[in-house]
Amino acid sequence: MTSFTASNSAAGQLYRGGVFGRIDRWLHAMPHPPLVVEVAAEHVAAARWGKRRGHLEGVAVEPLPLGAIMPSTVETNITQPDAVRSALRRVFTRIPAQGAPLALLVPDLVVRVFILPFDTLPRNANDALPLLRWRLKKSVPFDVDETVVSWTRQIGREGNLEIVTAVARQQIVREYEQIIESLGAQAGVVLGSTLATLPLLEERGATLLVRLCGKMLTTVVTHGSNLCVYRSSEMASEAKLLEPQAMLDEVFPAVAYYQDTWGSVIDRARLTGFGEREAIFGAALAEELKISAGPMAEAEGVQDLEASAKDLVNHGLDALAGWMMNGRP
Repeated sequence: MTSFTASNSAAGQLYRGGVFGRIDRWLHAMPHPPLVVEVAAEHVAAARWGKRRGHLEGVAVEPLPLGAIMPSTVETNITQPDAVRSALRRVFTRIPAQGAPLALLVPDLVVRVFILPFDTLPRNANDALPLLRWRLKKSVPFDVDETVVSWTRQIGREGNLEIVTAVARQQIVREYEQIIESLGAQAGVVLGSTLATLPLLEERGATLLVRLCGKMLTTVVTHGSNLCVYRSSEMASEAKLLEPQAMLDEVFPAVAYYQDTWGSVIDRARLTGFGEREAIFGAALAEELKISAGPMAEAEGVQDLEASAKDLVNHGLDALAGWMMNGRP
């Protein structure tokens, strides 16, 4: 998959690539820094991965004050830059960020994801980009000429070409890039956090991922190597106050769309980000959909990780672990 990459200008650049194949190979063509930083609504975190697959060299997490990050597709995100910078500085004290560019994971609302059918799409990025922007023109709440766009190809259920496309407003991406640049770091890759988690999921059958980060709920359905559904919405409250029915109301349309499009059922569900109430939400999902529902820590992609890396998933830092799996042999 092509990726957003850091730039010294608001225009941004694209790392040009793109591959067919398994979800955990989407990012194989892009740079893969061993240092990954996540800026979320509630925390900033960093992990440094070793040369050996799954070996975690270090991790640091710092909480953020309420409202320091207000994820949005179009509005200012970093509303308390001094607080965010201070938290990042403490993280970088423990996990130094000087030197090579890092991978920067941003909230899901920053990056809109679309699965677009195409009869054909040029392989040359300069030719493909105008076509993608034209298709996206009525689907995003901002001028498509002010966006950074990345994409990858997949083969749909009927053998048709589908383009999985991620798009973000340039000035929003620059907010996140600039806050780390102010501390002497540089982003080589910018990616939505849930996209980074996908390699942790099962490779067989259909998996429903329900991921809550703060008030942001992202629902994903994968089928084998395909991304079938991806949607993010802002909920009325965080996990501790959220009613299971509110989560179900958001998940049902994604499940119904998958079933209508693929003509098959969901095999399992994985949940993450619900904290101490995860079992309650999992039980509600299992009862309504009549499927097994368990935490992300039980996903197949997590089982081969070293204990320290598994702990990241257990503590809601699955995006940091998923990044390690992306693009690695």
